[in-house]
Order: sequence, then structure tokens, then C-alpha cells
Amino acid sequence: MRWETGDAWLSGGTWLFSAPRPGVRRLWDLSRMGWEPLAVSETGLELAATCTVAELLSFAVRPNGPWPAARALMADCCRAFSSSFKVWNTATVGGNVCLALPAAPMVSMVTALHGVCVLRAADGRERQLPVRDFVTGYGRTCLRRGEMLRCLRLPTTGLVQRMAFRRVSLRPGGHSAALAIATSALEHGRFTVTLTAATTRPVQLSFHRLPTAAELRAAIERAVDPTLIVDDVHGAPAWRRHLIVHLADEVRRELEAEH
Repeated sequence: MRWETGDAWLSGGTWLFSAPRPGVRRLWDLSRMGWEPLAVSETGLELAATCTVAELLSFAVRPNGPWPAARALMADCCRAFSSSFKVWNTATVGGNVCLALPAAPMVSMVTALHGVCVLRAADGRERQLPVRDFVTGYGRTCLRRGEMLRCLRLPTTGLVQRMAFRRVSLRPGGHSAALAIATSALEHGRFTVTLTAATTRPVQLSFHRLPTAAELRAAIERAVDPTLIVDDVHGAPAWRRHLIVHLADEVRRELEAEH
């Protein structure tokens, strides 16, 4: 397959077809690849790039499934979409990750679960990259010319953690202004907080133990430069910065209470 200027990968198409794209001349339809949407194994969960939000939500709310805490988080992130359930039937997990918008809930989810992107070049060569490093800024990723996201791999070690989720928007069901997810490893107590929506790229902070409120606040202030805070109609930068500290402490306290 020869990749040419003007080519684009098509997954769900909910963003691609939402406005004119004069630079796009040819589409490569990933839905014809026949990939299984989800695959459960001993090593974890693999999500095909073409897995729809509706398919992921169906898996997440299935009774008696594996990893109940992780599936609850998946359901929360699916419902964090500001679009209607009709869009969920078409929009894909991979498309949302590659779009790399601050409020992309699939970026929040797979980053918090320590997901890995499997990237495939047009010549078939593959490479892997942690999701936290894949998104580099507002609408920017590490994708190279002609490269596509094949799947997202969520390791068992990330799926069996204790988890807490918080999200704020200006209105119910609206565009996320700030989102925080905390995870704590069962075997050694390592605490990680993932901050998205308020920042142009995911910010992930890890601690060897549960931090105090002051330690967490100080770590956030060091890691989140003012230039990382999103400034748009969905929330003022000062408000968003306040929110990520507040929500991070809320999820910290929730896991502390469960300890």
C-alpha cells in the first residue's frame, strides 16, 4: 500500500465527516479490517482501534465480567462523551485517542489504565508507545506519516487496581472541563493520579505511597505549567487549574478511605 499526500485513515468518521476537510483526497476504511472490538486474555484487555464507544460500554456494564473496578471506570469514561448515545454507536475508541483533544475521555481512560498504543506503519511495521506519551498536545500525537493506531493494550496490572473518578463540566453532560482518575496498586500501594480535560495533554503523577494533600498539590503545581492549562469556552484557565487540584485531592481521599 502506498501512502500519498491527502490520504487519511477512516475509523468511525464522526469527526472526519463533521466538517469540510479540503486537504483529504482519499480515505482508507479501517472498518473493513474485520478486527475483533475487544479481546480478553491473561495479559489484559486489547481494544481494537475500531471498537466503538457503544461496544466498550456494553462490555463495561456486562454483569459478572472481569475487573469490576476497571469496567466501572470504562463506563464512567464512555458516559463522559458530550455527544449523544447515537454517536457512541459510530465513534471509536481509537479515533477519540488519535483526535487527542483535551476532553477526549478515551485518552483519560487508557492513560489511567497504563495503556499502550500499538502503531502500524503503511509497510506493516509496528511500534508500541505508552498512551501518556502518545498524546503530545492539543490535537497532537506521535503518529508518523501513513501510520495508524492498530489497537490499545491494557495490561492486567492496570486493570486490577483500586480506582476513583471525578469529572466536572459547566453543565450536566457537557464538555469536560477537568477530569481526574486515581489508581492504587493492590500489591505495593503505588498511587497514580491522571489529570486530563483541563490540560492540553495528559498529566500523570506517580507516588510510591499515598501522598498527603499537601504533597499532591505541590506535585501538581510543579508538573502543570500554566501553558498546559486549556483556555476555551468550556472553562477559564484559573478555574480549571483550581479544579484539577481539587479533583485530584477528592480521588486521593476516596482511595485513602478505602485503604
